[in-house]
Amino acid sequence: MGAPAEILPHGDHAVDIVFEDRISIEINSRVLALAEAVSAHMPQGVIGCIPAYRTLTVEYDPMRISYGQICLFLRGMLGAESVPARGRLIRIPVVYGGEFGPDLEAVARAAGLSEREAAERHFMREYHVYMIGFMPGFPYLGGLDPAIACPRRSTPRLRVEAGSVGIAGLQTGIYPEASPGGWNIIGRTPLKLFDDEKLSLLSAGDRVSFVPIDREAYDRITQAEALKK
Repeated sequence: MGAPAEILPHGDHAVDIVFEDRISIEINSRVLALAEAVSAHMPQGVIGCIPAYRTLTVEYDPMRISYGQICLFLRGMLGAESVPARGRLIRIPVVYGGEFGPDLEAVARAAGLSEREAAERHFMREYHVYMIGFMPGFPYLGGLDPAIACPRRSTPRLRVEAGSVGIAGLQTGIYPEASPGGWNIIGRTPLKLFDDEKLSLLSAGDRVSFVPIDREAYDRITQAEALKK
């Protein structure tokens, strides 16, 4: 199971369970397994849990359960965790390059590839959703081909459009809403990643496969998404 986890206070109404200081599917799977165990045996006073790369934050009501009690409960859960079920495979259609992927050329050039080859390096992989963060519905995806890894832009954009697919380091991600951002934008999906009713399309532990499409298909899917509202 690897090194033991630490339980640390996180303000006055949450605790963090911190696993090994590295990013890996193995460590993230332990986080997700613990999240499942906590959710299945949640005592009164525990509000919920938030998984991240190598930590699980458990929120609680200090008027209903003490810090000592929550720590005792979590130590018991650490011994009861099991391997989580394999996450759903979600296929995300993407138009690569052009106006939807203004940084694809630079990413390809840095890798010594053509734009088509760089796009293929991106969509030929299956990705693991490590966590949802930064903004509601934003997935941090691991599994990027190292050949097209690249640092964040030196100057972030003031506006990145909703659905934009970006690269930062060895991660790829999707902006669920328009916002400022410094990731290298290589494409855009017409799917809506988050809304107030259905919440996030993706969850930690899911798998993502990108599917290249053309502008005509993008417009068709956009129209179909609009009809769902």
